[in-house]
Amino acid sequence: MVFGFRKRTVTEEVAAASTSSNDAAESTGAEALNTLKDFGEQHKLDPNLPIEELNAVDEVLATSNAEKGVEVEATLLEENSPYPEKVCAAVRNYDVDLPANTIRAWVIGLILCTIGSAVNILFSLRNPSVTITTYVIQLVAYPIGLVWDLVFPDRQFSICGLKFNFKPGKFNFKEHVIIVVMSNAAYGGGFLYATDVLIAQQVFYKQNFGWGFQLLFGITTLCTGYGLAGLGRRFLVWPAAMIWPSDLVNASLFYTLHDHSPSDPAKTNGWSISRYRWFMYVLGGGFVWYWFPGWIFQGLSYFTFICWAAPKSVVVNKIFGGLHGYGLLPTTLDWTVVSGYALSPLIPPFHAVANTVGGVIIFFIIISMGLHFSGHWYADYLVVQSSNAFDNTGAVYNVSKILTEDLILDEAKYHQYSPLFLSTQFAISYGMSFAAVSAVIVHVSLYHGKQIVRQFKLARRQEDDIHMRLMRKYRDAEDWWYLALFAVMIGLSFAVCCAWPTGFPAWAYVVCILIPLVWTIPIGIVQAITNIQLGLNVLTEFIIGYMLPGHPLAMMMFKNYGYICMSQALYFAQDLKLGHYMKVPPRTMFWSQLVASIWSAIVQIAVMNWALATIPNVCEDDQPENYTCPNGRVFYTASIIWGAIGPARMFSGDAIYSSLQWFWLAGAVSPIVTWYLARRAPKSMFRFVRSINMPLVFGGSGMIPPATSYTYLAWGAVGMTFNYFIKRRWSGWWLQYNYITSAALDCGLVIATIIIFFTLYLTSAQLPKWYGNYDVFDTLDQTGLAIKTFVADGETFGPSTWP
Repeated sequence: MVFGFRKRTVTEEVAAASTSSNDAAESTGAEALNTLKDFGEQHKLDPNLPIEELNAVDEVLATSNAEKGVEVEATLLEENSPYPEKVCAAVRNYDVDLPANTIRAWVIGLILCTIGSAVNILFSLRNPSVTITTYVIQLVAYPIGLVWDLVFPDRQFSICGLKFNFKPGKFNFKEHVIIVVMSNAAYGGGFLYATDVLIAQQVFYKQNFGWGFQLLFGITTLCTGYGLAGLGRRFLVWPAAMIWPSDLVNASLFYTLHDHSPSDPAKTNGWSISRYRWFMYVLGGGFVWYWFPGWIFQGLSYFTFICWAAPKSVVVNKIFGGLHGYGLLPTTLDWTVVSGYALSPLIPPFHAVANTVGGVIIFFIIISMGLHFSGHWYADYLVVQSSNAFDNTGAVYNVSKILTEDLILDEAKYHQYSPLFLSTQFAISYGMSFAAVSAVIVHVSLYHGKQIVRQFKLARRQEDDIHMRLMRKYRDAEDWWYLALFAVMIGLSFAVCCAWPTGFPAWAYVVCILIPLVWTIPIGIVQAITNIQLGLNVLTEFIIGYMLPGHPLAMMMFKNYGYICMSQALYFAQDLKLGHYMKVPPRTMFWSQLVASIWSAIVQIAVMNWALATIPNVCEDDQPENYTCPNGRVFYTASIIWGAIGPARMFSGDAIYSSLQWFWLAGAVSPIVTWYLARRAPKSMFRFVRSINMPLVFGGSGMIPPATSYTYLAWGAVGMTFNYFIKRRWSGWWLQYNYITSAALDCGLVIATIIIFFTLYLTSAQLPKWYGNYDVFDTLDQTGLAIKTFVADGETFGPSTWP
């Protein structure tokens, strides 16, 4: 459906002189009709392709109009991409010969990679934290490149026969892409995820295997994913339908910074302001505004005024509370709340927003309310939503009460203490994760299976759209490069698991690496189409909990390799698509991403060890500067719950949450139903039915918790406003300004957050003391006390026996 097809080949043999022009025209027309027929079959269920273009193809095929077929084929495939977002908003349908693999790009890229890696890993140990994102790097790199041009001459130097130039022309957008790609490869997810495992191991489990283990563990986590991304690029990067919407935002920002020309009012609903100026206006406005919810009036973040009016009403705070309730009136005025978990709602297409919000409404509001207010899962004693696990007194579960001195589960202590209880939303989120994992495999098999096989056979011979054809001028990074990298990383990973006493056997690693091998392509396809990534964290915890119960360190390593390798692979694939859009040579992309990944892992491991050895009382709850290691602590707690208690005691047999296992079946069956309906839906219903995406319905809200239904409803409201109403009413404006508006809002927020953090939080400044910063948080929702029934001292709730 969403994969490209192999465009008709252009014969290189000289036609016989006797062939008439009419015969040639007929041949060309027939080829065009065959090409369009192939196009229609593959893209019929593509929700991103405008229905009007499919109708145009159907009309040509119905009438067998060869002349019209040639015209439609040229419009859709040869001159532009068939996706309007890629035509006007972000991506150019031509290439400019500019240098990308330059000293300027490498020096600036590595410097920013080093600084960003060090800052992010250091402040990840602190609560609250701050993260330098790639948007910051994209903004900062531009003036640095301009300053470089002022300092260095445009002159060729020669040393020992090696010729080089510090300034081969003006700083250009291809060099800019290399710089940003290096930073994204290094810390696109914030910081090196493997450090959570290392901190939990070193600080909480009191194990330290030394620098060799740490470096290999960090590097293999990043680079195994890179090998997977390269091997999967024929499925995730080259096809035109693999849009990667967030890349359109980056591409828009690159062109905006490097091209200040005004817009054409005839194409933008009357607007002539340049995208650069619009970007600066929105960025400035976002920067100024965030000081209100970020510092001056923090009640604007969760603007739950109904709860302010009835702060002690349990029912009101359950229904309208934004932090621990259902948040049925999502009136936030804080871009952090809107975009903090699911990213900017201006990026994903409308169908992705609708599927995600539909899943939230059906499962996290309607079904959840029925379960919660009926007291199911002992909900009367718990809040609607919390990221914590609880014991049978309603207190946060104390894992230290069930462990031996060797941090192994003590069965007697466990049965003497309490089973594990989850809030209603937390419990449902596990079921949704089960369903999403099974749904994505079935969905991709049904909707994209034939195209995956076809893509594998075509390799790089495909010419899907204008961008693929333009990229053919560059030498590709060979498949064996990625395969060799993947093989080396697999070998080093076996060494990491087996050369140190990790308790993680080689056979378990084999099972572990099969997870990203199986799920990277399906989840990547969904993300490339919708901009929403489905997580494998629950699946990895679930599998290792059954395979190796009572092995917390093995559980952490299994999750790191099984889930994070896939996540990193998709980061790399997304950047490869960005290079594809910006016409950056693939071999330059390969080496810039690889070098940045290895260097960043070294930097982050070094800074982590420095911080753990230098900062007094680091990772302690009462650390004076709040370097409490919140991420490592959460990882440690999860390792205890899943590695010690294990999923069998939570989801199997007579366990409290055993009914959630039915979600596996629901996830597997539901895509079959939607696929059947989409293939047989009448034309009046086809637009709606083809847009149903069950993996998104189940997994689009995968950040719940810690995200809430309130944040997803707010996210959905903004997304529908821009990507449905504005796009339909003012399509010219949307194509020109939507993605740059998203980038500007994110950049303004990030800059304001960084300044507030370093100038106010780090200096221990006091918030303005008034109602909007203090009293608004004195509600049952904000304090986590919107609970129907509290347990009296000495009493408990729940079953008398448990597995």
